[in-house]
Amino acid sequence: MSSDVRRRPITTAIISDSSSSSSFSPKSNSDVGNNSNHDFDHPKADRRRTVMHYAYRPCTPAHNRIRESPLSSDAIFKQSHAGLFNLCIVVLVAVNSRLIIENLMKYGLLINANFWFSSRSLRDWPLLMCCLSLPIFPLAAYTVEKFAWTKRVSDSVVITLHIIITTIAILYPVYMILRFDSAVLSGVTLMLFACVNWLKLVSFVHANYDMRLLVNSIDKEKEKSASSSIEYFYDVNFNSLAYFMVAPTLCYQRNYPRTACIRKGWVLRQTIKFIIFTGVMGFIIEQYINPIVRNSRHPLKGDFLYAIERVLKLSVPNLYVWLCMSYCFFHLWLNILAEVLRFGDREFYKDWWNAQTVDEYWRLWNMPVHKWIVRHIYFPCLRSGIPKGGAHLIAFFMSAVFHELCIAVPCHIFKFWAFLGIMLQVPLVMLTDFVQRKFQNSMVGNMMFWCFFCILGQPMSVLLYYHDLMNRKVNTK
Repeated sequence: MSSDVRRRPITTAIISDSSSSSSFSPKSNSDVGNNSNHDFDHPKADRRRTVMHYAYRPCTPAHNRIRESPLSSDAIFKQSHAGLFNLCIVVLVAVNSRLIIENLMKYGLLINANFWFSSRSLRDWPLLMCCLSLPIFPLAAYTVEKFAWTKRVSDSVVITLHIIITTIAILYPVYMILRFDSAVLSGVTLMLFACVNWLKLVSFVHANYDMRLLVNSIDKEKEKSASSSIEYFYDVNFNSLAYFMVAPTLCYQRNYPRTACIRKGWVLRQTIKFIIFTGVMGFIIEQYINPIVRNSRHPLKGDFLYAIERVLKLSVPNLYVWLCMSYCFFHLWLNILAEVLRFGDREFYKDWWNAQTVDEYWRLWNMPVHKWIVRHIYFPCLRSGIPKGGAHLIAFFMSAVFHELCIAVPCHIFKFWAFLGIMLQVPLVMLTDFVQRKFQNSMVGNMMFWCFFCILGQPMSVLLYYHDLMNRKVNTK
C-alpha cells in the first residue's frame, strides 16, 4: 500500500479503494443486461448505493469535533425551542383548564352583568356628551393655525391661544368626571379619549409651530436641506387634521403611508378575535380577580407576609388580563382601525417581551406614545440643552402625570399611587441597566423586568386602588 493511502483515514481509504475496485470489477452478463439502463440513466443513484454501502462502517469514527449539549449555557440560544414552546402552551392550557373547572365546581359562575352594563351607566350621559364634544378643541386649534399661517395674529398670541385650548381640553373632562359621580369604567374611558385628544392636539400645534420656524427662518439656505424633505408634510389642511384625529397615531404629519384597499374579511376575523379576548378578560376579572381582591386586606395595613401572599396569588390572573389587554388594544383594535382607514405604518409595538431592561420595555411596548415622546419631549429637551438624564426624567414625569389622570380621576382617589409607580421606574431603569452591564446576560435583565413589572408591581397597584376605592365608598355612605 502506498504512503498516500497510509496517510488517509482508514474509512476514506476503504471507500476510495473499494469504490475504485468496484468501478473496474467485471460484471456478469445478467448484471449487464438487467442494469445497463440504470448504470447510464441513473449514475447518481448508483453512487448513493456505493456511499451507503461503505460510508458508516463499524470502524468509522462517530466523534469528529467538539460539540456542546443543546441546553448548555454556550449553546442554548443557538437552538430552536419551538417544541418546548409548544409543550409550555399545552401545559398551560391543561393546568388552567383544570383550575377553571375546579373554580366553577366550587364557586359557580360569578360573572355579574353589571360588569358590562348597569342602571348607573345611564346616569353617565354627561360624560358621553363630554366625549362627543371633544372634537371642538381640534377645530379651535385648526382655526388658530389658519390665522397664524395667514399672519393675522402674532406668534405670541398663537402660543397663548394654543396653551388655553390644550389646557381646557384636558381639564374639561376632569371636571365632568369629578362633578358627576360616574362609574369607574365610564370615567376611565372618557379620560383615555381626553388624553389621546390632548396628545394629538399638542402634536398638531407643535408640528405647525416648528414648520413656521423653518419657513420664517432668515437663513433659508441653511434650513433648505432640513426642510426640503419635510415641507410637504406640513400644510394646514382640514382633511389631513380630520384624518389624523381618528388615525391610530399620535404624531401629526400632512400625509401618511396608505394601503391599497380594505380587507373586509380580515377586519371581520380580527373583530371576532377582539370580542373573544374581551370576553376572556371579563371572565378572568369576574371569576378570579374580584374574589381575590374582595377577600384581601389593604396591603399597607396588616401582616407583611399576608400582603405578599395576596400579591402573588393575584399576579397570575392579573398577568393574563394585562396580556389580553395588550393583545386586544395594540394588535387587534389598532390594526382594525388602521385597516379601515388604510393606515400603512402599523408598528404599534415591538418585541417588548424580550426586553432586557425596563428602559428597553418602555421603548418597545407602546410605539405611538414612544414616538410622540421622542418627537415632542425628548429631542426638544436635548435641543434646549437639557442633558439626556434630565430628558429621560421629564419623559417619565409626563407619563406619570397621565397615568395618574387616567386612574386617579375616575376613581376619585388622589393618593398618587399611579404617579409613584411610574416615577419608580426611573431607579428600576438604572438598576436593570447596571445588571445588564454587570452580567452581560439578557436572561437576567428579562427576568427582572417580568418580576418587578408584572408579578409585583401591577398586582400591588390593583390592591391599593381597590381598597382605597372601597374605603371611599364606605365613607361616602
